[in-house]
Amino acid sequence: MKYYIIIPAHNEEKFIGLTLQSLVEQTILPSKIVVVNDNSTDKTAEIVLDFAKNNPNITLVNKTSEAIHLPGSKVIQAFQKGLETIDDDYDIIVKLDGDLILPSHYFETILNYFKFDSTIGMAGGFAYIEKNGEWILENLTDKDHIRGAFKAYRKKCFQDIDGLKPAMGWDTVDELLAKFHGWKVVTDATLKVKHLKPTGANYNKLAQYKQGEAFYTLGYGFIITAIASAKLAFMKRKPLLFVDYIKGFWKAKSEKKPLLVSKEQAKFIRKYRWGKMKEKLMG
Repeated sequence: MKYYIIIPAHNEEKFIGLTLQSLVEQTILPSKIVVVNDNSTDKTAEIVLDFAKNNPNITLVNKTSEAIHLPGSKVIQAFQKGLETIDDDYDIIVKLDGDLILPSHYFETILNYFKFDSTIGMAGGFAYIEKNGEWILENLTDKDHIRGAFKAYRKKCFQDIDGLKPAMGWDTVDELLAKFHGWKVVTDATLKVKHLKPTGANYNKLAQYKQGEAFYTLGYGFIITAIASAKLAFMKRKPLLFVDYIKGFWKAKSEKKPLLVSKEQAKFIRKYRWGKMKEKLMG
């Protein structure tokens, strides 16, 4: 199976070399690696071009955008820029961050999932962050969720969900829509990805309200949003985030922000979310 990787990168000079090194050391190499240099002001582009000299599967694409870093829209717009430069002669498309170190067998393992089960639409490992000299699980999400930092999609699944949405919540709605279309989403706890920069490190205050807006645009409704907000604030150990998330939800609702999903899909998502909550309550 052939897989292509697209890496949106903004000022990643500290990490992009480590990410690319881990990719050129994969036991099954990617056919293409496209790094989208999104308005970087550091040496990101130079580092990528150095790698490209000895690795013809690596290409650099430059993109200009606003410097403000809001979760969702900026990174997916950069991903789209990279997507426009590739052909469709791939089996798996991967969206990867530029601050990761992947184990050398990562994509061999991922490809095996897709190869041996045609109903799997998405697959991924788990993110680990360094704390006090140890690599620990970056425990911000459920174990059945693939982090936005390393998303791998079967081509047909990627087409069914109509690609990635340029908005916060894109890395949740993709999985929900995959399930809506009958695809399995698989995680492998043995695949430990080193995440070199903590999630949200560059987000500003506005991003905290964006999370609540994301819950609204996913079609969650208020009760599910309140539960999800409380859980996320607890996992981040910042209780006051709950207030920001709820404010963001009501702001989006009052402004009648468009949903990322159809009414039918929103109904499916609410039913799915309630089902998962009941599963957990039942133990």
